[in-house]
Amino acid sequence: MTTITTKLDLARYLNTPLSIGNKTINNRMVLAPMAGLGHIALRELISEFGGFGLLFTGMCSARAVPQENPAVSNVFTWRTAELPFLVCQIFGSQPESMAAAARRIETEGFFGVDLNFGCSVAAICKKGCGAALLKTPDLAVEIVAAVRQAVSCPVFVKFRTGWENNPQFAADMAKRFEDAGADALTFHPRVAPDRRNRPPRWEIITRVKDAVSIPVFGNGNLFNIADGIKMMDQTACHGLSLGRMAVARPWIFAHWSKGMLPGDDIYHFTALRLTHLLSHHYEDRFAVKMFKKFAPYFCANFKFSQAILKKLIKADTMEGIRTNIDLLLKNSPETLITPNLTLFV
Repeated sequence: MTTITTKLDLARYLNTPLSIGNKTINNRMVLAPMAGLGHIALRELISEFGGFGLLFTGMCSARAVPQENPAVSNVFTWRTAELPFLVCQIFGSQPESMAAAARRIETEGFFGVDLNFGCSVAAICKKGCGAALLKTPDLAVEIVAAVRQAVSCPVFVKFRTGWENNPQFAADMAKRFEDAGADALTFHPRVAPDRRNRPPRWEIITRVKDAVSIPVFGNGNLFNIADGIKMMDQTACHGLSLGRMAVARPWIFAHWSKGMLPGDDIYHFTALRLTHLLSHHYEDRFAVKMFKKFAPYFCANFKFSQAILKKLIKADTMEGIRTNIDLLLKNSPETLITPNLTLFV
């Protein structure tokens, strides 16, 4: 891998094609799967800016996916135009149900399927799903093997360091996932109980990457271009997976990989555009709910983030939200280089 020390180095590398299973992507920046945030409207907004290789859905229940109706589902829904670069993430605890969901996902034409072994939210882990599967490594590997046998499309696995601070466990699991048939890994180098209380240990990404021959996407605390350069330089991972920052700045992929320079009106434009996309895809009450999930991350960009957030979400309709956006953002409030992380819940 070429040494990456500048913005231009990073952009060149991010725009290098990468083979994943039987498919190829032309850009190595991807959207991390995020429950309640990576919905169809945000993905469409990111698509309009461009600059990414893959988008991921939020978490979809493997038990629900085989019968799910995209016309009424708020999660298992997509635009036909995004299917060639869209990966559907599923969570579950049974090889059979995960395989059945993967078959439906492949039939619908998604780029691939992503297995969630990383979510540490209590409600998910109590069901034996997400990061809880790292407590039962043999079952996690069995799930990967069952999904691999069920589909021919690329199979991704997103996982954490484990439940203890053991880098070797993460490297060993990466190898086991590869041997079971995974085509790519997204690795978040934090232990499962740590909900961002401590910084991620990027050096473990290197351990994971060196343990396998399949692509590894680095994830965790990528806030600005300097972080992207540093992660690539330190870990030599194959690509970058951005989550919360892609919510805060949906143009971030175009900025990092295409050199797009956002103008002063980018915040007003972006917030307003998202409201219209939300209104297009959802009924008003749910659209307002989704905007209010988005708002803390977006408002973290501003110097007086808490005050702006409080005023921005003081509305019960999308029309009211739009009025607030015009009042608060049209005159380009002062922004921060690194967002206010207290809002990155």
